[in-house]
Parts: sequence; structure tokens; C-alpha cells
Amino acid sequence: MNQRITRCMLAAALIACSSLAQAQWIWVNEKGVKQLSDQPPPPGTPANRVLKSPRGLAPADARQAAAPAPAAEGEDAAAPADAKAPAAKPSLAERNADYNKRQKLAAENAAKAQEDANRANEKTKYCSEAKKNIDLLESGVRISEVDNKGERGYMSDEGRAKRLQEDRSAYNKACK
Repeated sequence: MNQRITRCMLAAALIACSSLAQAQWIWVNEKGVKQLSDQPPPPGTPANRVLKSPRGLAPADARQAAAPAPAAEGEDAAAPADAKAPAAKPSLAERNADYNKRQKLAAENAAKAQEDANRANEKTKYCSEAKKNIDLLESGVRISEVDNKGERGYMSDEGRAKRLQEDRSAYNKACK
């Protein structure tokens, strides 16, 4: 019987002491994150964001209790920190509009990147074909061509030189 009473008293003492270890202050910070602390929330935290305070103590009362005593006359008192009020949390409609704006911008950037990739691919194809044509014209192999009447003939040396000059200038403009 004696051990049973001792155990019950020990359990009661542990339960009573464990409440002291719990966080005394619970509040929501400016980013919307729940904060747990044994210290009061920072200055500038609105009272409606404080979810729990120790034994009914308001945040303003706790800050006054935690603040250092005012400096005596003749001593320099440190200026209080510039407490800025937290920015108002954007409404759901504003966040949705912002999200839609970001999505539209991302889609435009993706379309532009795809268009640039297509242009680069076309340029690569054009330049490789132009280089093949220049190499063929420089090789001296006889090249046949079809005239306006649909008759097949061979390219003359003057025509070859003119065509080579045109192809080189176009290649240099577009590919270099």
C-alpha cells in the first residue's frame, strides 16, 4: 500500500511540473506560421494574432514586464527599435490574380523559348544546306538544271561563278 501511494504522489508531481515546460506563448507571425515560445511575441504583433498567452496576460502587458526599466535622468536611453506593422495579408482574389499572372508569364516565356529553338533549328538546317550547295559548286562537277521551258541543261561556268558568289554572300550573312 505504501508503494502505491508513493507512485501516485510521484505521478501527480510529474504531471504538475510538466505544465511548466510547455510553451507559454503561441502566435501567428507575419508569414502566417504558428510560433511557440516562452517569450512574448515581438513588438508590433497585433493582439488578434496571439493565440495563447500565459494565464490571461496580454502581449502588451508582457512586453512592459519584459522591457528594461527606463533610464534615470542624465543617462542616455537607447531609442526603441522602429516597429513596423506587418503588411496586410493579400486576399484570396489577389493571390489568385497574382498566380494567374505568373502562369501567363511562364507560358509566354515557354512559347518564346520554343520559338527561338525553332528558329535556331531552321537556321542550322539552312546553313548546312547552303554549305553543301557551296561545296558542290566549288567541286567542279557538272550540274544540271531545268529552264523555264522544262528542258534539262547543264550550268555554264559563268552561271556557276555567279551562283557561287550569290550563295557565299547569303551564307556569310545568315550563318556567320
